[in-house]
Amino acid sequence: MSSDGRLDLSFLLNQSSYAFAAQLGGALSGLGLTVREFCVLMKAAEGERTQNAVAELAGLDKTTMVSTLDGLEKAGLAERRVSSSDRRARVVAVTPKGRKLLQRAYEVVDEAVESSLSVLDDATRRTFLEALTVLVVGPWATPQHTAPQRRRQPKAAS
Repeated sequence: MSSDGRLDLSFLLNQSSYAFAAQLGGALSGLGLTVREFCVLMKAAEGERTQNAVAELAGLDKTTMVSTLDGLEKAGLAERRVSSSDRRARVVAVTPKGRKLLQRAYEVVDEAVESSLSVLDDATRRTFLEALTVLVVGPWATPQHTAPQRRRQPKAAS
């Protein structure tokens, strides 16, 4: 609540997001991964997905996705391959080295999640996660920073 008693949802969400991202980032840094790299590896490991599909699922814009993939490829954790269903598209494939690291990263992430949520009793935790899920698959399904940007039309000459 703000000093005048109003709910400041923006602050609560921003503070919780930044705090958890920092905690997760610190935990993953021991493996040499960033949160963004972990997210890309995780989404790519779920199945054959194009670079654009992984970017969308990870909530990344095109430029950020390209630089993240460049780093993952340089580290030997992922590679871009031609899609088996569309030769024009590139899929993100997790290498054996990447899969091995991803398994260790899942353990680190699980520990960070448990540490963060351990202050909540089981019922509160379940309700909290269900509410977040409803919001993320509903009204917050498409984050503004990943939605296609509409360019302004040039003004007609007068």
